[in-house]
Amino acid sequence: QVQLVESGGGLVQPGGSLRLSCAASGTIFSGYAMGWFRQAPGKEREFVARIGWSGGNTDYAGSVKGRFTISRDNAKNMVYLQMNSLKPEDTAVYYCAAASSLYSYGSRSQQAYNDWGQGTQVTVSS
Repeated sequence: QVQLVESGGGLVQPGGSLRLSCAASGTIFSGYAMGWFRQAPGKEREFVARIGWSGGNTDYAGSVKGRFTISRDNAKNMVYLQMNSLKPEDTAVYYCAAASSLYSYGSRSQQAYNDWGQGTQVTVSS
């Protein structure tokens, strides 16, 4: 089981940037793919980005591709989401999640993730 704690959310103006961090503990972090998801008010939680266990395989939702970058530092048990050119529609609670299978590339499906953080709020507004 992986314990996950997100941080780095906040209020930012349109066009601004934020970097979200996710600290992991409790297991062999480096063996698990990681994902970022988000949930806007009144909407279902959706996939944002994922990164494979080794960091060499990434995937992004079309709405964030080219603006967001997912990365990981296995030595520090950390996953990051760099968010640039933020838009009001990026406003949501952002969650990181750990895949349930070792040594996978992850998935866009929430069912592939076993452990979730508590979320961090990102608000994009002028």
